[in-house]
Amino acid sequence: MPSRSLHVVQISFFNDPEGRSPAQLLNAWPTLVDVAEASSQSGIRVSVVQASIHSEHLVGNGVHYYFLPFGDAPSTSKDNKALGELLHALAPDILHVHGLSFHRGVLSLHSLAPGIPIVLQDHADRPPRFWRRPSWRRGLSVAAGISFCAPEQARPFVDAKLVRPETNLYAIPESTCRFTPGDRQEARRATRITGDPAVLWVGHLNANKDPITVLEGISAATRALPGLQLYCCFGTAPLLHEVRDRIAADPALRGRVHLLGRVPHERIEQLMRAADIFVQGSHRESTGYSLIEALACGLPPVVTDIPSFRSITGAVPVGRLWQCGDPSALCDALRWVAARTDFASRAAVRAHFERELSFASLGSKLVSMYQDLLERTGGRYRLDASAPDRAAVQTS
Repeated sequence: MPSRSLHVVQISFFNDPEGRSPAQLLNAWPTLVDVAEASSQSGIRVSVVQASIHSEHLVGNGVHYYFLPFGDAPSTSKDNKALGELLHALAPDILHVHGLSFHRGVLSLHSLAPGIPIVLQDHADRPPRFWRRPSWRRGLSVAAGISFCAPEQARPFVDAKLVRPETNLYAIPESTCRFTPGDRQEARRATRITGDPAVLWVGHLNANKDPITVLEGISAATRALPGLQLYCCFGTAPLLHEVRDRIAADPALRGRVHLLGRVPHERIEQLMRAADIFVQGSHRESTGYSLIEALACGLPPVVTDIPSFRSITGAVPVGRLWQCGDPSALCDALRWVAARTDFASRAAVRAHFERELSFASLGSKLVSMYQDLLERTGGRYRLDASAPDRAAVQTS
């Protein structure tokens, strides 16, 4: 295990538009905590610096959280003096920035902590329009490394010449999950889920998630799976009227599709324990948090064949990928997985989560990335001889 002298500061320039208190944010943004704790549990020192309209220092499970105005915070001074003073006091070995779009903040960070390697982590970012690319290019140029969930996600940035050829690229999931499989029968009683199979959707009802294609695939699958029931949890729903109209117009869907709307996060865990299959129709995802949650619960996935989902599901033999926008492909995938869903298949899904997506796995991959960057940049941290092998996947 690496020496605890390695100190990583994870930084978020994104300001909560609701202005919630630091304690509220740590509860509302679990991935902020999970990524920090995964790293910390792998044997390094981790501090989190979060842009906020509040100024507060909290400690949880060995991780220090610092909230203060900087970046785009309303009360920020132009020179980010408070941030500079904090970084000087923390004396980090690596700066890990969440997001690729905070180019001004990253340039400021580079000047406030010269010589400290900066690694950026993609969070559903896309290359900007042409007239904004020079500023992005300057910001990304100071990064020693950039991580994406899947190697293919780096390609648009490389093709747009936003990333230097010498920048180190890594493939690491954005987060992990605390869900567990639990007792399926008890979960069915608690949630009143029925169906053979019971299929669960968790995601917004928008064009990217493509609920209409999913409904068409479900409709086709009912001919072979007459006991199928679909339960839909969603937040924002710009396509809600279209979804309701599609259900009302199809006898195979009426009485079979249950629109649950927004449900508490803890209930999502219960629903995932109770369901037989997890379905998503996304055309694009940076990672896919609900998919990670499903895998944590041992719920076999039937999700679209996109880079992040391919990376997350890996070689899970009991799940299935299907072509975006193709309801017949979804139908076939549902039939294939339904025929193989049992206790053993759920155990295999959970085993995959433990190997590739658990706190221990994510922490190991992050620490390996940090170590690799320090080796490549000549950072002052000296690697412990007993440190684990690199787990991050190089794509450059």
